[in-house]
Amino acid sequence: MLSVLGIALAIACVVIVRTISSSFAITGADSVTDVVGGAQLWVVPGAGVHYDPDVQALVAGGPAPALTLPPGWTGTRTLSGTTVLNGTPVSLRGTDETPSGQATLGSGLAARLALHEGDRIVVDGHGLTVAISGTGQSLVVSSDLAQSLVGENGWWTVFAPAGEEKSRILGQTLGAAVGLPHTSDPAVSPDPGGTGLIYDTVAVSGPLTFDQAFSALFSGKVTSGTLGLISMIGLVLGFIIALSSFLAAVAERKREFGIMSSIGLADEVLYFFLVESGIVFVTAYVVGVLGGGAAVALVIPSIATPTAWLQAAAMVAAFIPAMAIVGALVPVHRLLQQRPVDLLGDR
Repeated sequence: MLSVLGIALAIACVVIVRTISSSFAITGADSVTDVVGGAQLWVVPGAGVHYDPDVQALVAGGPAPALTLPPGWTGTRTLSGTTVLNGTPVSLRGTDETPSGQATLGSGLAARLALHEGDRIVVDGHGLTVAISGTGQSLVVSSDLAQSLVGENGWWTVFAPAGEEKSRILGQTLGAAVGLPHTSDPAVSPDPGGTGLIYDTVAVSGPLTFDQAFSALFSGKVTSGTLGLISMIGLVLGFIIALSSFLAAVAERKREFGIMSSIGLADEVLYFFLVESGIVFVTAYVVGVLGGGAAVALVIPSIATPTAWLQAAAMVAAFIPAMAIVGALVPVHRLLQQRPVDLLGDR
């Protein structure tokens, strides 16, 4: 039982960190998709954008750059900030396409606030009719109303001219026209002293899309930080616990193994011990995975998703065969290399 609990705690530690990491990755991809949509370019302010866990959405850190788009290009300026609705912090966005008197909510936010199509809400003293569109976590209102709440903070989403949507030099072309730097790497942050940065979502190199690369940053911040280090230490400690437990088990049953080996059952000794070890590891894995998932669901319910938990469980499962082989097979194999008469001795 102590062996199972020790290994399970180590597995739970890794599951917790990996679930959080996967949840942030999923959240990051969804947040970028919600912002960029089908646009080829995303023009962010010099202060950049950041993910606000309280509102579960990306929020602009400063005023949107002033843009004069070349002929054939189209773009939408979106104001971005936060507000409080029905006592809950929410992401507030404003666009010219949203009519006054209407508030468009993503289905995720509508579910969180228990609102439905056609409901009435009050934002900054203005009565608005709820419309639900998309799956995001933002409240979208008219630009005039959003400006009164968040000022000029926001970004642009820009669409290329017809027929050039797949061009790999869109960022370079627009950057030269409006005087802004460009990049296709979401890991690059805007210059705080600059006016903005153009993210080219088309010219991303490698197998990942821009959304996936952006979400990988969320995941990497978790796994490469303190939590990731703690999870690796926990996994190492779990392996040490498993190895020491099996070494002790082998030592305690030395005479038993010696008797079985002396009558020609050496292979059966190995088989029995591996089965016993497998039961310990499987039990510890089940307890650790369930315990880790429950811990994340209780402590951080806002980001915990079954998909992230399953991804974490699958990742941890890859370590179990190696731990079982090294932790169980090596001790008993070394034991069976000795002569049966030595195993039957008192020393």
